[in-house]
Amino acid sequence: MSRFERLGRWCARHSWIVVGSWIAIVALSVPFALQAPAVLRAGGFIRPDLESAQAKAVLEAEIGVAQAAVVVVFHSDTAKAGEPGFEAAAATAMTDVPQAAYVRTVLSHTLSTRQVSADGHTAFDIVLLDLSADDSPKALPGLRAALHDAPGLEVGLSGGPAFYGDVQAVSEADLRRSELISLPLAALALLLVFGSVVAAAVPLIVGGSAVVVALAAIFVVAGLTPMSIFVLNLATLLGLGLGVDYSLLMTSRFREELSARGWARDAVEDAVGATARTAGRAVFFSGLTVLLGLGGLVLFGFMILRSVGIAGAVVVAFALTAAMTLLPAVLAIVGVNLERFRVRRVKPRPDAEGAWSRLAWAVMKRPVRVLVPVLGVLLLLGTPFLHVQFNAPDARILPENAPSRASFDLLATEFGPGPFAPLVLAVRTTGPAIDPANLEELYDYSRRLAADPRITTVDSLVDVDRRMTLAQYQLLYRPDGRPPDRYVSGVLHATTQGDLTAFTVVTPYGPNEAIARELVRDLRSKTGPLAPPPGVSVLVGGGAADVEDVVTGIAAEFPKTAVFILVTTYLVLLLLLRSLILPLKALAMNSLSILASFGALVWIFQDGNLSMLFATRPLGFVETTQPVILFCVLFGLSMDYEVFLLTRMRESWEATHDNPTAVAHGLERSGRIVTSAALIVIVVAGSFAFADIVLIKALGVGIAIAVALDATVVRALLVPATMRLLGRWNWWLPDIVARRLPAIEAGEEPA
Repeated sequence: MSRFERLGRWCARHSWIVVGSWIAIVALSVPFALQAPAVLRAGGFIRPDLESAQAKAVLEAEIGVAQAAVVVVFHSDTAKAGEPGFEAAAATAMTDVPQAAYVRTVLSHTLSTRQVSADGHTAFDIVLLDLSADDSPKALPGLRAALHDAPGLEVGLSGGPAFYGDVQAVSEADLRRSELISLPLAALALLLVFGSVVAAAVPLIVGGSAVVVALAAIFVVAGLTPMSIFVLNLATLLGLGLGVDYSLLMTSRFREELSARGWARDAVEDAVGATARTAGRAVFFSGLTVLLGLGGLVLFGFMILRSVGIAGAVVVAFALTAAMTLLPAVLAIVGVNLERFRVRRVKPRPDAEGAWSRLAWAVMKRPVRVLVPVLGVLLLLGTPFLHVQFNAPDARILPENAPSRASFDLLATEFGPGPFAPLVLAVRTTGPAIDPANLEELYDYSRRLAADPRITTVDSLVDVDRRMTLAQYQLLYRPDGRPPDRYVSGVLHATTQGDLTAFTVVTPYGPNEAIARELVRDLRSKTGPLAPPPGVSVLVGGGAADVEDVVTGIAAEFPKTAVFILVTTYLVLLLLLRSLILPLKALAMNSLSILASFGALVWIFQDGNLSMLFATRPLGFVETTQPVILFCVLFGLSMDYEVFLLTRMRESWEATHDNPTAVAHGLERSGRIVTSAALIVIVVAGSFAFADIVLIKALGVGIAIAVALDATVVRALLVPATMRLLGRWNWWLPDIVARRLPAIEAGEEPA
């Protein structure tokens, strides 16, 4: 008797103990699961070892330059900045802000004409915070409480902290909306598949239990390591989708086994044992492939990717545990009542020559004529990915009615995007920066920067007044004392400490624009007109530098993740399927559906096609982490269906050693279940198409498209065609390899 069967029988014999234990675990988990959103955070797109992060860190540590700031926006259609009414209202609004928690200082618009729009109707104050960028949303509650109403002025918040805060709030709203949409639709799909209320309820109970416990576990993990808010939606999608999928497969097999035993009450335990031995093993290895896919994300240094990998692994682990323990116990309790409250009759065991079998034989009669056009269509769907543009997320991923998005749009219209994403240069000299020789180098460097047409202004200790000469600066910053001018002294204190000084470079471009990222590369170059002077080192951070480092950093880390997933998945499939060829074919089939999904991501969200359908505007780029997350998630999900299908084919191959018969029989036995399981994931993932955050919307649409293609075109057409062409090579395993493979279970049947 296999370990899987022993586990299934034990759960069946102790069904009430198992179910009672799960009820207790779920009940204890609910309070923690409800608190999970509160401990998750936005951000996570920066890695400490990147140059942009190092620039910010060194400036904060040695000079005290704030890493995070909130922009308070004032707007009036009638009054103008500088007029008594405008200024009195703005001062009233800001009265208590300097005393709010985490506020370092306030840079008022009254001190800088740059903070007032050309028409005077819009102005902004900058609130510098004593927090890192990822922790900055902590300041929002206190800041909002301190910000008073300003009669006659519209007051809004913008900047990174406000953006992150809105991302968190909108993400939670998106999750609630998706649950309201996906749960009823998933229940309806299960009812159509099984034809009875009881059978349809079992997967929902198991999947729902897995999600609740997994969210509670994420709450605990988030207390130990930073976790991104984006794990909330993905965890629910994976937990519900996989929990229901696994339960669907095993419940369907249980119906077959119980039907074969004449629906006898005393055969329930045997049916549960047989289900665990066959479908249970398939579920276990399917879950293992999903874990490997998500495990690849843990290899990334970026918090957002690493936390999605951790949370995904937690969710899959609990979905798998629920399917292997709770489900057998529930099936044992339900037993012959599984067909109660029937709404339509469904054959529990497919016919030997049903529709799926006929489709397989039709494909295998002309495999090349099927393979070539289908392969061409999938490759064509992926072609938009050839012109993909990667960038980091900005306020445009939020809906237009989000407060920070509305303020961002107003500021971008009145001032342009550049002033709110400046480049910050950490410039280190040999010896004190105010030494005459160093001032000469810095003065020349600043003028070279300002002469570049891509740069609007440069702020530094040698840019206090553009009319001043080098000699005047050398006289002003006397090494033997502080500058006599109070304003100049403040500038020196804010920008310079010893051999380190800060340059702020403002451009007219947003951080995601290609020309801004090109400027970053030129600033970092050791040669060229923007190269730092000899003996001077420069770290470039802020704005486009953050984007450049994120995009190149993720691109550099992705290959090792892809290799890890491909190699480990191949080894797991080799162990399960006992074939050198089938795992390679499975990897190729998965890659095709993922490629098509990538193409759709670019075509819809970068290029703006079907914008009306998805209620979104074209971003002009694909957020850098999305293809990575999609690759890892979809590789696991697609392999799920491949395992379900190939284990059935393997069962027939071992019985007949006839390849075409094995393909037709396997597709007939698994086709309906694979399609139904995919339908559940499509429903759950598709519900995120209604999300307000574009990133979540894009992930949902990408997963739904890939799974739909994978469960239909790939599994129903490409798999039979390729397996027919490969013939007996599908099952090739040299003796030298077979002897070295560990046995899964002696004498055990595949699912």
